[in-house]
Amino acid sequence: MQQCPRNMSHKEDSEGKSSHPTGLYASIPRTCLPIVYHPDYNITFMGLEKLHPFDSGKWGKVIRFLKEEQFLTDGNIVEALEATEEDLLVVHTKSYLNRLKWSVVVATITEIPPLMCLPNFLVQRRVLRPLRTQTGGTIMAGKLAVDRGWAINVGGGFHHCSSDKGGGFCAYADITLAIKFLFERVEGISRATIIDLDAHQGNGHERDFMDDSRVFIMDVYNRNIYPRDGFAKRAIKRKVELDWGTEDSEYLRKVELHFEGTLNEVQPDIIIYNAGTDILDGDPLGGLSISPQILLDAPWQGGGVALEASSCGSAVHMGRDRLSYFKPDRCFHQTTSWSEEKTMVHCRNSAGLLIGLTFTEFKGYSLV
Repeated sequence: MQQCPRNMSHKEDSEGKSSHPTGLYASIPRTCLPIVYHPDYNITFMGLEKLHPFDSGKWGKVIRFLKEEQFLTDGNIVEALEATEEDLLVVHTKSYLNRLKWSVVVATITEIPPLMCLPNFLVQRRVLRPLRTQTGGTIMAGKLAVDRGWAINVGGGFHHCSSDKGGGFCAYADITLAIKFLFERVEGISRATIIDLDAHQGNGHERDFMDDSRVFIMDVYNRNIYPRDGFAKRAIKRKVELDWGTEDSEYLRKVELHFEGTLNEVQPDIIIYNAGTDILDGDPLGGLSISPQILLDAPWQGGGVALEASSCGSAVHMGRDRLSYFKPDRCFHQTTSWSEEKTMVHCRNSAGLLIGLTFTEFKGYSLV
């Protein structure tokens, strides 16, 4: 798989301090789309990955579908790099990373008990390395979003992992890492908003940013399912708790109201949008009853905010007067957006082929 080349780069943060050298803030040629992926994202090992309802090969399915639709080619995808230990230590504690050297710990985090019986070098290679590569992809997408106005990491979005604790198939805190990298290394990025629409509470990034006034969190989730983290909820500025079987009308009304409120309440320098189609009726984990039609063609209107979704999932275009999902197609055009300094990065697509891919954008490009 030949993908866009990378030029290694390193820069000082806005305070003049020298951060550790990293390859994750590479210079990406403009011929590449700001879409980050690597075949190593996909986890396959003796069928053990099938012991969890989470589809650990969905990222490759997404890319394969988009290639078949002639939306992407190998040559215009940015190839993700694995996050190094130095990269991870920007957020994670050394003791937590050391605990991941025990297979029983990884088995608990991924909820795949047989992993505890495997030598850790195999667990590192077949499970944790893919997750580290996805984590690197999220950090790269953060920088790309600043440079281009929008970016995607096809994987990542490990919103249950905090600096010192993993869970729910999330071993690395990629959302926290992406934001911390930007705060430390990119001048003008000092405020962030996380919009988390996965059906599960994003307790990892919430714990990490509990006392950080620079980060605004909106989280929409089923209150009755994992992780039910009462302490982490204290970090949520816009908390939208849903009940079992929440259906379209109630979901649309609540999300529309709080989207509008979030956009009116804060003006961040970066937005991390964590998507999740585990909200769909029949999802084995989400416990909600949202119809596929909502993702196909239902507009979300109200107070100057409109949201539309498409079958293969969606480019999210956010402007001062609208938030819209557009079906990926084959051409880009220049567009006017919220403001020149605002950017957004997508960190997770959560459910296989139905949604496929989500773009997040504030300026520069949109898909038509």
